[in-house]
Amino acid sequence: MHTDRAHGPTDRAHDLRHHGDAEVRDDGALLIDLAVNVRADTPPVWLRERIADSLTGLAAYPDGRTARAAVAARHGLPVEHVLLTAGAAEAFVLLARALKVRQPVVVHPQFTEPEAALRDAGHAVERVLLREADGFRLTPGAVPEDADLVLIGNPTNPTSVLHPAAAVARLARPGRTLVVDEAFMDAVPGERETLAGRTDIPGLVVLRSLTKTWGLAGLRIGYVLAAPETIAELERVQPLWPVSTPALAAAEACMDSQALAEAAHAAHRVTADRAHLVAGLAEFAPDGLRVMEPAEAPFVLVRVPDAMAVRRHLRDLGFAVRRGDTFPGLDDQWLRLAVRDRATVNRFLQALDQALTLAGG
Repeated sequence: MHTDRAHGPTDRAHDLRHHGDAEVRDDGALLIDLAVNVRADTPPVWLRERIADSLTGLAAYPDGRTARAAVAARHGLPVEHVLLTAGAAEAFVLLARALKVRQPVVVHPQFTEPEAALRDAGHAVERVLLREADGFRLTPGAVPEDADLVLIGNPTNPTSVLHPAAAVARLARPGRTLVVDEAFMDAVPGERETLAGRTDIPGLVVLRSLTKTWGLAGLRIGYVLAAPETIAELERVQPLWPVSTPALAAAEACMDSQALAEAAHAAHRVTADRAHLVAGLAEFAPDGLRVMEPAEAPFVLVRVPDAMAVRRHLRDLGFAVRRGDTFPGLDDQWLRLAVRDRATVNRFLQALDQALTLAGG
């Protein structure tokens, strides 16, 4: 682990605004997508129908009270602990603008949008870079004691590391805001290691997204769980009616028992499909490919020689994967691969075999 201070509005070393969807835009639109971490074949029919039914109410301003209550009930919290947002991305902006912090720290490698939001709000961000040698896991004393805001993903994008809840909770301090991005936690069977619903950890803020498991990236819906005073601070800088009526309908629908059971089933299926992908990738160890294990999210991080060439050859063979060099703490030898069904994975592994041969030639 080491730290560095990242000043200014831009970062020439890493494109913090690059996201996986860039891989499948324009000339990549017809590629088989292993770049975006949204579950395939979603949203399901029942969810599309609930969203469609909400369209008859578009003449009225959005009323989030029912959806907010549903989220609160799902996590066993009073409604004052919940704020609905236009995706987790809005929550990052609200945190950066609302909270009065002197020394924010972002634990990398991880999703880059939180740091970008902090910089845009004028903050000088200190990075804690977890090491490959440690499996990109938290180590004792990783975060400076003077940090008054700490942001970490769990499970972490792109490393697929699931940090123990106890280890994350130990980052909390009086006077410190601890932000845990749990956008992929519902893809973990049993949501083990979640901190959602905890009220005994000082300064805890948990972010959740409904876009990954339910395929709602185009609808923009997520939420924040935090102490009421923190929720009130965030709400003060949030625009009026930030979450649309269709997004509110989706949030309410995804909180009911049938939806939670479906999400739990999907998490187990992702676990099995990920094991199949990891086993297939292990066959390429003689080619220098290394999988970061244990992977616990709906994606895996791999190191491969000449990864940029491999990525280009994969595109020529019909597959999009996520480059890793835009994440602080990683370089151009890393790729992130979304977990897909076994048939798709088998086709991808065949393409990867060709891509490695072409890159090595």
